[in-house]
Formats: sequence, structure tokens, C-alpha cells
Amino acid sequence: MPASIQPHLVSTTNEIPGHRIVRPLGIVRGITVRSRSVVGNVGAALQTLVGGNITIYTELCEKAREEAFELMLRHAAAMGANAVVGMRYDANEVAQGVTEVLAYGTAVQAEPAG
Repeated sequence: MPASIQPHLVSTTNEIPGHRIVRPLGIVRGITVRSRSVVGNVGAALQTLVGGNITIYTELCEKAREEAFELMLRHAAAMGANAVVGMRYDANEVAQGVTEVLAYGTAVQAEPAG
């Protein structure tokens, strides 16, 4: 994670508790596109037979979200932000077995309130 953006300064709301937004900098995003491997699909199919959480897909999804989040923070830091508000995730299948994961929000400069 970029040193200039601390985890507590990323929010899904339009504000950051205990901070005041002094300057909005614009929309930032991080995008990654992932595909499932043949080996992963076979392993997931076997897990499906047993039932429950399909850990192979869970790990793939978590890694994709983490990467998209990291890219969004880098984009925000490059714009001079120290925080991101209104953060969201989105995912779309762009081809069979190929998924796009997008993390986006508004880059801001924030300072402690008071």
C-alpha cells in the first residue's frame, strides 16, 4: 500500500470520521482482469461435489479485489491524495471465465478535524 494512504483513510462513505476533506481530486480506479485456470476449475469442480465454500474461487476473488484496491490506492497517491472516499467494488464477466474487478472512489486530501 502506498505510504501516503493509510487504511483508516479509505471509506465507503463520503466522509472520514475525525477528518475534514479539504480538497477533492477526482475519481480514481484500479482494475484487474483475471481468468480461472483449467487446474483451478477442476479443483473447484471437486469442491463442488463436497459442498460448502469453494475456496479456490474465494481465493481468486479475494486476490483480484486486493489487487484492484492496491492499484486504486496507487492512482490516488499519484494524484496527491492521502485518502479515498466513496470507495466501491464492481465486477463483470468480460468473456467466459474472464472477470474484471474494479475498485473505485474519489481521491481527496483530508486533514484531522479540530
